[in-house]
Amino acid sequence: MMAAALGAALAFGAPAAIAGTAPVNPNGSAPASAPAAAPKAAAPASQSATWAAGTRAYLVISAPGDSTAIRSAVTANGGTVFSSFDAIGVIVAHSTSATFASTMRGVSGVQQVGATRTSDVPADAYNPALPANPAQSSTAAGEPVRADMSQIKADQAWAVTTGSPSVKVGILDTGVDDQHQDLAPNFNAADSVSCAYGKPDTRTGAWRDVDTHGTHVAGTVAAAKNGKGVVGVAPGVKISAVRVAEPGNSFFFAENTICGFVWAGDHGFKVTNNSYYTDPWQFNCPDNIDQAAIIEGVKRAQEYAESKGSLQIAAAGNEDYDLAHKTTDTASPNDSTPVTRTITNACMDIPTELPGVVTVAANGTGVTKASFSNFGQGVIDVAAPGQDVYSTLPGGKYGTKSGTSMATPHVVGVAALIASANPGITPAQIRDKLATQANDIACPADGRCTGTTANNSFFGEGQVDALKAVGATPPAGKYFENTADFAIGDNTTVESPITVSGVTGNAPATLKVGVNIVHTYIGDLKVDLVAPDGSVYTVHNRAGGSTDNINQVFTVNASSEVANGTWKLRVNDNAGGDTGRIDSWNLTF
Repeated sequence: MMAAALGAALAFGAPAAIAGTAPVNPNGSAPASAPAAAPKAAAPASQSATWAAGTRAYLVISAPGDSTAIRSAVTANGGTVFSSFDAIGVIVAHSTSATFASTMRGVSGVQQVGATRTSDVPADAYNPALPANPAQSSTAAGEPVRADMSQIKADQAWAVTTGSPSVKVGILDTGVDDQHQDLAPNFNAADSVSCAYGKPDTRTGAWRDVDTHGTHVAGTVAAAKNGKGVVGVAPGVKISAVRVAEPGNSFFFAENTICGFVWAGDHGFKVTNNSYYTDPWQFNCPDNIDQAAIIEGVKRAQEYAESKGSLQIAAAGNEDYDLAHKTTDTASPNDSTPVTRTITNACMDIPTELPGVVTVAANGTGVTKASFSNFGQGVIDVAAPGQDVYSTLPGGKYGTKSGTSMATPHVVGVAALIASANPGITPAQIRDKLATQANDIACPADGRCTGTTANNSFFGEGQVDALKAVGATPPAGKYFENTADFAIGDNTTVESPITVSGVTGNAPATLKVGVNIVHTYIGDLKVDLVAPDGSVYTVHNRAGGSTDNINQVFTVNASSEVANGTWKLRVNDNAGGDTGRIDSWNLTF
Protein backbone atom coordinates (compact mmCIF):
# COMPACT_ATOMS: atom_id res chain seq x y z
CA MET A 1 0.00 0.00 0.00
CA MET A 2 1.86 3.09 -1.05
CA ALA A 3 1.35 5.33 1.80
CA ALA A 4 2.77 8.41 0.36
CA ALA A 5 3.92 9.22 -3.05
CA LEU A 6 6.51 6.79 -2.23
CA GLY A 7 5.40 6.55 1.17
CA ALA A 8 2.98 8.66 3.10
CA ALA A 9 2.57 5.51 5.01
CA LEU A 10 6.22 4.75 5.06
CA ALA A 11 7.26 8.16 6.12
CA PHE A 12 10.00 7.67 3.55
CA GLY A 13 8.87 10.46 1.33
CA ALA A 14 6.39 12.71 -0.37
CA PRO A 15 2.60 12.69 -0.32
CA ALA A 16 0.87 9.99 -2.37
CA ALA A 17 -0.57 6.66 -1.54
CA ILE A 18 2.28 4.28 -2.38
CA ALA A 19 2.87 1.71 0.34
CA GLY A 20 6.58 1.52 0.06
CA THR A 21 9.69 2.39 -0.62
CA ALA A 22 13.26 3.12 -0.14
CA PRO A 23 14.56 4.90 -3.23
CA VAL A 24 16.78 3.66 -5.98
CA ASN A 25 19.82 5.20 -7.58
CA PRO A 26 19.94 5.69 -11.36
CA ASN A 27 22.23 2.68 -11.68
CA GLY A 28 19.62 0.49 -10.00
CA SER A 29 21.08 0.15 -6.51
CA ALA A 30 19.30 1.59 -3.54
CA PRO A 31 20.24 2.50 0.01
CA ALA A 32 17.29 1.31 2.10
CA SER A 33 17.79 3.99 4.70
CA ALA A 34 17.54 7.04 2.47
CA PRO A 35 14.21 8.80 2.08
CA ALA A 36 12.50 8.64 -1.28
CA ALA A 37 12.36 11.84 -3.25
CA ALA A 38 9.02 13.13 -4.43
CA PRO A 39 8.37 12.45 -8.10
CA LYS A 40 8.92 15.48 -10.29
CA ALA A 41 5.80 17.06 -11.66
CA ALA A 42 5.10 16.11 -15.24
CA ALA A 43 4.88 18.84 -17.85
CA PRO A 44 1.21 19.66 -18.35
CA ALA A 45 -0.43 18.25 -21.43
CA SER A 46 -2.15 20.63 -23.79
CA GLN A 47 -5.48 21.64 -22.32
CA SER A 48 -8.62 20.34 -23.90
CA ALA A 49 -11.34 22.85 -24.72
CA THR A 50 -13.58 20.97 -22.28
CA TRP A 51 -11.26 21.49 -19.32
CA ALA A 52 -11.73 24.45 -16.99
CA ALA A 53 -9.95 25.58 -13.87
CA GLY A 54 -11.83 24.49 -10.77
CA THR A 55 -12.98 21.18 -12.23
CA ARG A 56 -13.59 18.64 -9.49
CA ALA A 57 -14.39 14.92 -9.69
CA TYR A 58 -17.38 13.22 -8.05
CA LEU A 59 -18.75 9.72 -7.65
CA VAL A 60 -22.49 9.60 -8.36
CA ILE A 61 -23.84 6.31 -7.05
CA SER A 62 -27.13 4.64 -7.90
CA ALA A 63 -28.56 1.16 -8.35
CA PRO A 64 -26.59 -0.93 -10.87
CA GLY A 65 -28.03 -1.01 -14.37
CA ASP A 66 -29.08 1.55 -16.94
CA SER A 67 -27.87 4.99 -15.81
CA THR A 68 -29.31 6.99 -18.71
CA ALA A 69 -31.58 9.14 -16.55
CA ILE A 70 -28.91 9.90 -13.98
CA ARG A 71 -26.33 10.70 -16.66
CA SER A 72 -28.84 13.16 -18.09
CA ALA A 73 -29.28 14.68 -14.63
CA VAL A 74 -25.51 15.13 -14.30
CA THR A 75 -25.47 17.15 -17.51
CA ALA A 76 -28.58 19.12 -16.54
CA ASN A 77 -27.05 20.14 -13.22
CA GLY A 78 -23.78 21.60 -14.39
CA GLY A 79 -21.69 18.47 -14.74
CA THR A 80 -20.24 16.18 -17.37
CA VAL A 81 -20.05 12.39 -17.35
CA PHE A 82 -16.35 11.52 -17.52
CA SER A 83 -16.90 7.76 -17.26
CA SER A 84 -19.62 5.35 -16.21
CA PHE A 85 -19.58 1.88 -14.68
CA ASP A 86 -23.20 0.80 -14.99
CA ALA A 87 -22.58 -2.74 -13.75
CA ILE A 88 -21.90 -1.34 -10.27
CA GLY A 89 -23.99 1.84 -10.46
CA VAL A 90 -21.09 4.32 -10.38
CA ILE A 91 -20.68 7.42 -12.55
CA VAL A 92 -17.54 9.56 -12.48
CA ALA A 93 -18.73 13.12 -13.01
CA HIS A 94 -16.80 16.38 -13.38
CA SER A 95 -18.12 19.82 -12.52
CA THR A 96 -16.93 23.31 -11.70
CA SER A 97 -20.12 24.05 -9.76
CA ALA A 98 -19.82 24.34 -5.99
CA THR A 99 -23.43 23.15 -5.65
CA PHE A 100 -23.16 20.17 -8.01
CA ALA A 101 -22.92 17.50 -5.30
CA SER A 102 -25.71 18.83 -3.13
CA THR A 103 -28.00 19.25 -6.14
CA MET A 104 -27.33 15.74 -7.42
CA ARG A 105 -28.07 14.26 -4.02
CA GLY A 106 -31.66 15.41 -4.53
CA VAL A 107 -32.07 13.64 -7.87
CA SER A 108 -34.41 10.65 -7.88
CA GLY A 109 -32.48 7.39 -7.98
CA VAL A 110 -29.22 8.89 -6.75
CA GLN A 111 -28.08 7.12 -3.58
CA GLN A 112 -24.81 8.91 -2.81
CA VAL A 113 -22.61 11.66 -4.24
CA GLY A 114 -19.10 12.40 -3.06
CA ALA A 115 -16.11 14.44 -4.15
CA THR A 116 -13.11 12.18 -4.75
CA ARG A 117 -10.43 14.83 -4.23
CA THR A 118 -9.83 18.21 -2.62
CA SER A 119 -7.83 19.44 -5.60
CA ASP A 120 -8.76 20.19 -9.19
CA VAL A 121 -8.80 17.52 -11.85
CA PRO A 122 -5.70 18.24 -13.95
CA ALA A 123 -5.96 19.19 -17.61
CA ASP A 124 -4.03 16.04 -18.45
CA ALA A 125 -7.18 14.04 -17.69
CA TYR A 126 -8.71 15.34 -20.92
CA ASN A 127 -5.67 14.78 -23.11
CA PRO A 128 -3.40 12.34 -21.24
CA ALA A 129 0.26 12.29 -22.15
CA LEU A 130 1.71 8.85 -22.73
CA PRO A 131 4.33 7.86 -20.15
CA ALA A 132 7.93 7.65 -21.25
CA ASN A 133 9.20 4.46 -22.83
CA PRO A 134 12.69 4.34 -21.34
CA ALA A 135 15.76 3.08 -23.14
CA GLN A 136 16.63 -0.39 -21.92
CA SER A 137 19.83 -1.53 -20.27
CA SER A 138 21.00 -5.12 -20.47
CA THR A 139 22.45 -7.21 -17.70
CA ALA A 140 24.95 -10.01 -17.63
CA ALA A 141 23.84 -13.60 -17.21
CA GLY A 142 23.26 -14.74 -13.66
CA GLU A 143 20.09 -15.16 -11.66
CA PRO A 144 20.90 -15.97 -8.02
CA VAL A 145 18.01 -16.97 -5.79
CA ARG A 146 17.32 -14.13 -3.40
CA ALA A 147 16.85 -14.46 0.34
CA ASP A 148 13.20 -13.32 0.20
CA MET A 149 12.37 -16.10 -2.27
CA SER A 150 14.08 -18.74 -0.14
CA GLN A 151 12.36 -17.41 2.96
CA ILE A 152 8.90 -18.13 1.56
CA LYS A 153 10.16 -21.32 -0.17
CA ALA A 154 9.33 -19.98 -3.64
CA ASP A 155 12.52 -21.55 -4.97
CA GLN A 156 11.30 -24.96 -3.76
CA ALA A 157 7.77 -24.36 -5.06
CA TRP A 158 9.15 -23.88 -8.58
CA ALA A 159 9.91 -27.61 -8.63
CA VAL A 160 6.15 -28.16 -8.40
CA THR A 161 4.99 -25.25 -10.58
CA THR A 162 6.42 -21.97 -11.81
CA GLY A 163 2.88 -20.85 -12.53
CA SER A 164 0.55 -21.27 -15.47
CA PRO A 165 0.47 -18.78 -18.38
CA SER A 166 -3.32 -19.08 -18.23
CA VAL A 167 -3.27 -17.31 -14.83
CA LYS A 168 -3.51 -13.53 -15.24
CA VAL A 169 -2.25 -11.19 -12.53
CA GLY A 170 -3.10 -7.49 -12.51
CA ILE A 171 -0.53 -5.00 -11.21
CA LEU A 172 -2.66 -2.03 -10.09
CA ASP A 173 0.04 0.54 -9.49
CA THR A 174 2.10 3.33 -11.06
CA GLY A 175 2.41 1.33 -14.27
CA VAL A 176 4.86 -1.29 -15.51
CA ASP A 177 7.80 -1.10 -17.90
CA ASP A 178 6.67 -3.81 -20.30
CA GLN A 179 9.93 -3.60 -22.25
CA HIS A 180 12.06 -4.66 -19.26
CA GLN A 181 14.16 -7.73 -20.09
CA ASP A 182 12.84 -9.61 -17.06
CA LEU A 183 9.17 -8.63 -17.52
CA ALA A 184 8.63 -8.68 -21.28
CA PRO A 185 8.44 -12.51 -21.51
CA ASN A 186 5.46 -12.57 -19.12
CA PHE A 187 3.81 -9.27 -20.02
CA ASN A 188 0.22 -9.33 -21.29
CA ALA A 189 -0.29 -6.12 -23.25
CA ALA A 190 -3.75 -7.11 -24.49
CA ASP A 191 -5.19 -6.77 -20.98
CA SER A 192 -3.13 -3.75 -19.88
CA VAL A 193 -4.54 -0.26 -19.53
CA SER A 194 -4.28 3.08 -17.82
CA CYS A 195 -7.09 3.87 -15.39
CA ALA A 196 -5.58 7.20 -14.37
CA TYR A 197 -8.38 9.76 -13.86
CA GLY A 198 -10.99 6.96 -13.78
CA LYS A 199 -11.42 6.10 -17.46
CA PRO A 200 -9.81 3.17 -19.33
CA ASP A 201 -7.09 4.33 -21.73
CA THR A 202 -6.11 1.40 -23.94
CA ARG A 203 -3.53 3.20 -26.09
CA THR A 204 -0.30 1.27 -26.43
CA GLY A 205 2.00 2.28 -23.61
CA ALA A 206 -0.61 4.12 -21.54
CA TRP A 207 0.07 1.47 -18.89
CA ARG A 208 3.78 2.31 -18.57
CA ASP A 209 5.37 3.40 -15.31
CA VAL A 210 5.13 7.04 -14.25
CA ASP A 211 7.36 6.25 -11.27
CA THR A 212 9.38 3.09 -10.48
CA HIS A 213 7.09 1.47 -7.93
CA GLY A 214 4.86 -0.61 -10.21
CA THR A 215 7.75 -2.07 -12.16
CA HIS A 216 9.43 -3.13 -8.91
CA VAL A 217 6.23 -4.79 -7.69
CA ALA A 218 5.75 -6.58 -11.03
CA GLY A 219 9.21 -8.15 -10.84
CA THR A 220 8.57 -9.63 -7.42
CA VAL A 221 5.37 -11.21 -8.70
CA ALA A 222 6.53 -12.62 -12.00
CA ALA A 223 10.00 -11.69 -13.27
CA ALA A 224 10.90 -14.37 -15.81
CA LYS A 225 13.10 -17.35 -14.99
CA ASN A 226 15.38 -16.53 -17.89
CA GLY A 227 18.90 -16.81 -16.49
CA LYS A 228 19.44 -13.15 -15.72
CA GLY A 229 18.40 -10.51 -13.23
CA VAL A 230 15.84 -11.79 -10.75
CA VAL A 231 13.09 -14.41 -10.56
CA GLY A 232 9.58 -13.60 -9.40
CA VAL A 233 7.54 -15.77 -7.05
CA ALA A 234 5.43 -17.01 -9.99
CA PRO A 235 7.69 -16.71 -13.03
CA GLY A 236 5.34 -18.61 -15.32
CA VAL A 237 2.17 -16.52 -14.97
CA LYS A 238 1.12 -13.54 -17.07
CA ILE A 239 1.09 -10.00 -15.69
CA SER A 240 -0.88 -7.01 -16.91
CA ALA A 241 -0.33 -3.40 -15.94
CA VAL A 242 -3.31 -1.37 -14.78
CA ARG A 243 -1.93 2.09 -14.13
CA VAL A 244 -4.08 3.67 -11.44
CA ALA A 245 -1.55 6.35 -10.46
CA GLU A 246 -1.69 9.79 -12.02
CA PRO A 247 1.53 11.27 -13.44
CA GLY A 248 3.60 13.78 -11.53
CA ASN A 249 2.27 12.90 -8.08
CA SER A 250 1.42 9.16 -8.12
CA PHE A 251 -2.01 9.78 -6.59
CA PHE A 252 -4.47 6.89 -6.60
CA PHE A 253 -7.87 8.54 -6.44
CA ALA A 254 -11.06 6.54 -5.92
CA GLU A 255 -12.24 6.73 -9.53
CA ASN A 256 -8.89 5.28 -10.67
CA THR A 257 -9.18 2.36 -8.26
CA ILE A 258 -12.79 1.73 -9.27
CA CYS A 259 -11.79 1.67 -12.94
CA GLY A 260 -8.97 -0.73 -12.09
CA PHE A 261 -11.12 -3.20 -10.18
CA VAL A 262 -13.84 -3.25 -12.83
CA TRP A 263 -11.17 -3.80 -15.47
CA ALA A 264 -9.71 -6.66 -13.41
CA GLY A 265 -13.10 -8.36 -13.20
CA ASP A 266 -13.87 -7.89 -16.88
CA HIS A 267 -10.48 -9.13 -18.05
CA GLY A 268 -10.18 -12.32 -16.05
CA PHE A 269 -7.44 -11.38 -13.59
CA LYS A 270 -7.19 -14.19 -11.05
CA VAL A 271 -5.49 -11.92 -8.54
CA THR A 272 -4.53 -8.25 -8.32
CA ASN A 273 -1.71 -6.49 -6.46
CA ASN A 274 -2.71 -3.27 -4.68
CA SER A 275 0.27 -1.63 -3.00
CA TYR A 276 -1.37 1.71 -2.26
CA TYR A 277 -4.19 3.39 -0.40
CA THR A 278 -6.91 5.40 -2.08
CA ASP A 279 -6.04 9.09 -2.07
CA PRO A 280 -6.56 11.71 -0.77
CA TRP A 281 -7.79 10.22 2.52
CA GLN A 282 -5.55 7.79 4.34
CA PHE A 283 -8.71 6.76 6.17
CA ASN A 284 -12.21 7.22 4.73
CA CYS A 285 -14.86 7.80 7.39
CA PRO A 286 -18.51 6.84 6.77
CA ASP A 287 -19.82 9.86 8.69
CA ASN A 288 -18.29 12.15 6.04
CA ILE A 289 -20.62 12.43 3.05
CA ASP A 290 -17.83 12.49 0.48
CA GLN A 291 -15.77 9.72 2.07
CA ALA A 292 -18.88 7.53 2.47
CA ALA A 293 -19.35 7.66 -1.29
CA ILE A 294 -15.70 6.75 -1.83
CA ILE A 295 -16.07 3.72 0.47
CA GLU A 296 -19.22 2.60 -1.32
CA GLY A 297 -17.85 3.08 -4.82
CA VAL A 298 -14.57 1.26 -4.24
CA LYS A 299 -16.35 -1.46 -2.25
CA ARG A 300 -18.75 -2.11 -5.12
CA ALA A 301 -15.89 -2.30 -7.59
CA GLN A 302 -13.98 -4.79 -5.43
CA GLU A 303 -17.09 -6.92 -4.97
CA TYR A 304 -17.65 -6.85 -8.73
CA ALA A 305 -14.09 -8.02 -9.39
CA GLU A 306 -14.41 -10.81 -6.86
CA SER A 307 -17.75 -11.89 -8.34
CA LYS A 308 -15.89 -12.33 -11.63
CA GLY A 309 -13.27 -14.55 -9.98
CA SER A 310 -10.60 -11.99 -9.01
CA LEU A 311 -8.95 -11.87 -5.57
CA GLN A 312 -7.61 -8.50 -4.39
CA ILE A 313 -4.48 -8.46 -2.22
CA ALA A 314 -3.38 -5.16 -0.66
CA ALA A 315 -0.62 -3.67 1.45
CA ALA A 316 -1.31 -2.74 5.07
CA GLY A 317 0.69 0.50 4.94
CA ASN A 318 3.89 1.78 6.43
CA GLU A 319 3.18 4.09 9.36
CA ASP A 320 3.75 1.51 12.14
CA TYR A 321 0.09 2.21 12.96
CA ASP A 322 -2.39 -0.01 14.79
CA LEU A 323 -5.24 -0.33 12.30
CA ALA A 324 -7.39 -2.04 14.93
CA HIS A 325 -7.23 0.97 17.26
CA LYS A 326 -7.51 4.07 15.11
CA THR A 327 -7.37 7.42 16.89
CA THR A 328 -5.97 10.11 14.60
CA ASP A 329 -5.20 10.80 10.96
CA THR A 330 -2.54 13.43 10.30
CA ALA A 331 -1.86 12.71 6.61
CA SER A 332 -5.17 13.65 4.98
CA PRO A 333 -6.14 15.10 2.61
CA ASN A 334 -2.79 14.59 0.92
CA ASP A 335 -3.73 16.36 -2.32
CA SER A 336 -4.11 19.75 -0.58
CA THR A 337 -3.37 20.62 3.07
CA PRO A 338 -3.39 17.73 5.55
CA VAL A 339 -5.05 18.36 8.91
CA THR A 340 -5.06 16.39 12.14
CA ARG A 341 -8.44 14.80 12.78
CA THR A 342 -9.83 12.36 15.32
CA ILE A 343 -11.00 9.08 13.79
CA THR A 344 -12.41 5.74 14.93
CA ASN A 345 -12.24 2.16 13.68
CA ALA A 346 -15.25 2.90 11.49
CA CYS A 347 -12.85 4.84 9.26
CA MET A 348 -11.28 2.59 6.65
CA ASP A 349 -7.96 2.38 4.89
CA ILE A 350 -9.11 1.29 1.42
CA PRO A 351 -8.83 -0.95 -0.42
CA THR A 352 -6.89 -2.95 2.18
CA GLU A 353 -9.63 -2.92 4.85
CA LEU A 354 -12.50 -3.74 2.52
CA PRO A 355 -14.20 -7.11 3.10
CA GLY A 356 -12.67 -9.84 0.98
CA VAL A 357 -9.33 -8.09 0.44
CA VAL A 358 -6.24 -9.90 1.77
CA THR A 359 -4.25 -7.47 3.96
CA VAL A 360 -0.48 -7.92 3.99
CA ALA A 361 2.02 -6.87 6.66
CA ALA A 362 5.77 -6.72 6.08
CA ASN A 363 8.44 -8.87 7.67
CA GLY A 364 11.86 -7.39 8.24
CA THR A 365 14.85 -9.70 8.53
CA GLY A 366 13.65 -13.28 8.88
CA VAL A 367 10.32 -13.39 10.66
CA THR A 368 10.56 -10.08 12.51
CA LYS A 369 8.07 -7.26 12.03
CA ALA A 370 9.41 -4.61 9.66
CA SER A 371 9.72 -1.44 11.72
CA PHE A 372 7.44 0.52 9.39
CA SER A 373 4.70 -2.08 8.89
CA ASN A 374 1.17 -1.29 10.01
CA PHE A 375 -0.48 -3.92 12.19
CA GLY A 376 -3.79 -4.72 13.86
CA GLN A 377 -5.59 -7.69 15.39
CA GLY A 378 -8.26 -8.89 12.99
CA VAL A 379 -6.95 -6.65 10.21
CA ILE A 380 -3.70 -8.29 9.11
CA ASP A 381 -4.23 -11.54 7.22
CA VAL A 382 -0.70 -12.67 6.37
CA ALA A 383 2.87 -11.38 6.24
CA ALA A 384 5.73 -11.57 3.74
CA PRO A 385 9.25 -10.16 3.29
CA GLY A 386 9.18 -6.40 2.75
CA GLN A 387 12.60 -5.10 3.77
CA ASP A 388 15.33 -4.44 1.19
CA VAL A 389 13.60 -6.36 -1.59
CA TYR A 390 15.63 -6.46 -4.83
CA SER A 391 13.56 -6.36 -8.02
CA THR A 392 13.08 -4.80 -11.44
CA LEU A 393 13.14 -1.06 -12.25
CA PRO A 394 12.25 0.77 -15.46
CA GLY A 395 14.80 0.78 -18.22
CA GLY A 396 16.05 -2.76 -17.68
CA LYS A 397 17.46 -1.85 -14.28
CA TYR A 398 17.21 -3.40 -10.80
CA GLY A 399 17.16 -2.01 -7.30
CA THR A 400 16.07 -2.34 -3.70
CA LYS A 401 12.91 -1.00 -2.08
CA SER A 402 11.25 -1.51 1.29
CA GLY A 403 7.61 -1.33 2.36
CA THR A 404 4.43 -3.30 2.70
CA SER A 405 4.29 -2.53 -1.03
CA MET A 406 7.16 -4.96 -1.41
CA ALA A 407 5.62 -7.60 0.87
CA THR A 408 2.32 -7.66 -1.02
CA PRO A 409 3.65 -8.96 -4.37
CA HIS A 410 5.19 -11.94 -2.57
CA VAL A 411 1.69 -12.89 -1.42
CA VAL A 412 0.24 -12.17 -4.86
CA GLY A 413 2.84 -14.47 -6.40
CA VAL A 414 1.96 -17.26 -3.97
CA ALA A 415 -1.73 -16.74 -4.77
CA ALA A 416 -0.90 -17.02 -8.48
CA LEU A 417 0.92 -20.31 -7.83
CA ILE A 418 -2.11 -21.58 -5.89
CA ALA A 419 -4.37 -20.66 -8.81
CA SER A 420 -1.95 -22.37 -11.22
CA ALA A 421 -1.93 -25.59 -9.20
CA ASN A 422 -5.72 -25.52 -8.65
CA PRO A 423 -7.56 -24.56 -11.85
CA GLY A 424 -11.04 -23.28 -11.13
CA ILE A 425 -10.22 -22.26 -7.56
CA THR A 426 -12.33 -19.38 -6.23
CA PRO A 427 -11.06 -16.16 -4.63
CA ALA A 428 -12.42 -17.35 -1.27
CA GLN A 429 -10.54 -20.64 -1.58
CA ILE A 430 -7.29 -18.85 -2.45
CA ARG A 431 -7.79 -16.62 0.60
CA ASP A 432 -8.24 -19.68 2.77
CA LYS A 433 -5.17 -21.44 1.42
CA LEU A 434 -2.98 -18.38 1.92
CA ALA A 435 -4.08 -18.25 5.55
CA THR A 436 -4.12 -21.90 6.53
CA GLN A 437 -0.82 -22.72 4.86
CA ALA A 438 1.09 -19.72 6.20
CA ASN A 439 3.72 -20.43 8.85
CA ASP A 440 2.82 -19.17 12.31
CA ILE A 441 4.95 -16.43 13.83
CA ALA A 442 4.70 -15.80 17.56
CA CYS A 443 4.48 -12.29 18.92
CA PRO A 444 7.88 -10.77 19.74
CA ALA A 445 8.57 -9.04 23.04
CA ASP A 446 6.45 -6.06 22.02
CA GLY A 447 3.36 -5.18 24.04
CA ARG A 448 1.58 -3.93 20.93
CA CYS A 449 1.43 -7.45 19.52
CA THR A 450 -1.77 -9.17 20.62
CA GLY A 451 -3.38 -12.48 19.79
CA THR A 452 -2.04 -16.01 19.53
CA THR A 453 0.90 -17.58 17.76
CA ALA A 454 -1.59 -18.85 15.19
CA ASN A 455 -3.09 -15.43 14.53
CA ASN A 456 -1.87 -12.13 15.90
CA SER A 457 -1.87 -8.41 15.23
CA PHE A 458 1.65 -8.26 13.75
CA PHE A 459 1.62 -11.20 11.34
CA GLY A 460 -1.98 -12.38 11.04
CA GLU A 461 -1.96 -16.08 10.12
CA GLY A 462 1.81 -15.93 9.61
CA GLN A 463 4.32 -15.71 6.79
CA VAL A 464 3.17 -17.16 3.47
CA ASP A 465 4.73 -20.42 2.34
CA ALA A 466 4.80 -21.00 -1.42
CA LEU A 467 5.76 -24.67 -1.14
CA LYS A 468 2.94 -25.53 1.24
CA ALA A 469 0.55 -23.41 -0.80
CA VAL A 470 1.09 -25.45 -3.95
CA GLY A 471 0.85 -28.70 -2.02
CA ALA A 472 4.39 -29.77 -2.85
CA THR A 473 4.56 -33.21 -4.47
CA PRO A 474 1.83 -35.58 -3.26
CA PRO A 475 3.24 -38.48 -1.21
CA ALA A 476 3.81 -41.81 -2.86
CA GLY A 477 0.69 -43.88 -3.40
CA LYS A 478 -2.73 -43.17 -4.89
CA TYR A 479 -3.84 -39.69 -3.82
CA PHE A 480 -7.41 -38.36 -3.61
CA GLU A 481 -8.55 -34.95 -2.37
CA ASN A 482 -11.69 -32.89 -1.78
CA THR A 483 -10.98 -29.14 -1.65
CA ALA A 484 -14.60 -28.00 -1.44
CA ASP A 485 -15.62 -26.03 1.65
CA PHE A 486 -18.19 -27.58 4.03
CA ALA A 487 -19.49 -25.23 6.73
CA ILE A 488 -19.41 -26.49 10.32
CA GLY A 489 -22.21 -24.90 12.33
CA ASP A 490 -22.74 -25.01 16.08
CA ASN A 491 -23.95 -28.42 17.31
CA THR A 492 -24.15 -29.84 13.80
CA THR A 493 -22.61 -32.70 11.84
CA VAL A 494 -21.21 -32.28 8.35
CA GLU A 495 -19.63 -34.76 5.92
CA SER A 496 -17.23 -34.23 3.01
CA PRO A 497 -16.98 -37.16 0.55
CA ILE A 498 -14.11 -38.55 -1.53
CA THR A 499 -14.77 -41.25 -4.12
CA VAL A 500 -11.85 -43.65 -4.49
CA SER A 501 -11.42 -45.75 -7.61
CA GLY A 502 -8.65 -47.65 -9.32
CA VAL A 503 -7.09 -49.00 -6.11
CA THR A 504 -6.71 -52.76 -5.95
CA GLY A 505 -7.83 -54.63 -2.84
CA ASN A 506 -8.08 -53.19 0.63
CA ALA A 507 -6.87 -49.92 2.09
CA PRO A 508 -3.45 -50.05 3.78
CA ALA A 509 -2.74 -50.33 7.49
CA THR A 510 -1.08 -46.94 7.14
CA LEU A 511 -3.81 -45.03 5.30
CA LYS A 512 -2.86 -41.34 5.40
CA VAL A 513 -5.73 -38.96 6.15
CA GLY A 514 -4.80 -35.32 5.61
CA VAL A 515 -7.23 -32.97 7.39
CA ASN A 516 -7.45 -29.20 7.01
CA ILE A 517 -10.24 -27.78 9.19
CA VAL A 518 -10.60 -24.09 9.93
CA HIS A 519 -12.31 -23.65 13.32
CA THR A 520 -11.77 -21.32 16.27
CA TYR A 521 -12.17 -23.92 19.05
CA ILE A 522 -11.15 -27.43 18.06
CA GLY A 523 -12.06 -28.78 21.47
CA ASP A 524 -15.65 -28.64 20.18
CA LEU A 525 -14.93 -31.09 17.38
CA LYS A 526 -15.08 -34.84 16.89
CA VAL A 527 -13.61 -35.88 13.54
CA ASP A 528 -14.19 -39.34 12.04
CA LEU A 529 -13.12 -41.10 8.86
CA VAL A 530 -16.09 -43.08 7.56
CA ALA A 531 -15.25 -46.03 5.30
CA PRO A 532 -17.43 -46.99 2.30
CA ASP A 533 -19.15 -49.72 4.35
CA GLY A 534 -19.97 -47.28 7.15
CA SER A 535 -17.17 -48.26 9.54
CA VAL A 536 -16.03 -45.29 11.63
CA TYR A 537 -12.43 -44.42 12.53
CA THR A 538 -12.05 -41.52 14.96
CA VAL A 539 -9.01 -39.32 14.30
CA HIS A 540 -9.78 -36.38 16.62
CA ASN A 541 -12.04 -36.40 19.66
CA ARG A 542 -12.54 -32.97 21.23
CA ALA A 543 -8.86 -32.47 22.07
CA GLY A 544 -7.03 -29.15 21.82
CA GLY A 545 -9.32 -26.91 23.86
CA SER A 546 -9.44 -23.36 22.48
CA THR A 547 -6.73 -24.02 19.86
CA ASP A 548 -7.55 -22.85 16.35
CA ASN A 549 -7.68 -25.15 13.31
CA ILE A 550 -6.73 -28.75 12.57
CA ASN A 551 -4.07 -29.06 9.88
CA GLN A 552 -2.65 -32.55 10.33
CA VAL A 553 -2.04 -35.88 8.63
CA PHE A 554 -3.45 -38.85 10.59
CA THR A 555 -2.53 -42.50 10.06
CA VAL A 556 -5.44 -44.97 10.14
CA ASN A 557 -5.28 -48.77 10.06
CA ALA A 558 -7.99 -49.36 7.46
CA SER A 559 -6.66 -52.71 6.22
CA SER A 560 -10.03 -54.39 6.73
CA GLU A 561 -11.75 -51.96 4.36
CA VAL A 562 -12.15 -52.26 0.59
CA ALA A 563 -10.32 -49.26 -0.86
CA ASN A 564 -12.69 -48.36 -3.67
CA GLY A 565 -15.90 -46.52 -2.84
CA THR A 566 -16.99 -43.32 -1.16
CA TRP A 567 -15.09 -42.33 1.98
CA LYS A 568 -16.28 -39.45 4.14
CA LEU A 569 -14.76 -37.09 6.63
CA ARG A 570 -17.42 -36.53 9.28
CA VAL A 571 -17.09 -33.56 11.62
CA ASN A 572 -19.38 -33.15 14.61
CA ASP A 573 -19.49 -29.81 16.47
CA ASN A 574 -20.53 -30.41 20.08
CA ALA A 575 -20.88 -26.88 21.50
CA GLY A 576 -22.06 -23.35 20.73
CA GLY A 577 -20.12 -20.19 20.14
CA ASP A 578 -17.51 -21.26 17.56
CA THR A 579 -17.98 -22.31 13.96
CA GLY A 580 -15.76 -23.10 10.99
CA ARG A 581 -15.46 -25.29 7.92
CA ILE A 582 -13.83 -28.33 6.41
CA ASP A 583 -11.41 -26.52 4.10
CA SER A 584 -10.00 -29.64 2.43
CA TRP A 585 -8.99 -33.23 3.16
CA ASN A 586 -7.22 -36.04 1.36
CA LEU A 587 -6.48 -39.74 1.36
CA THR A 588 -3.20 -41.40 0.35
CA PHE A 589 -3.30 -45.18 -0.20
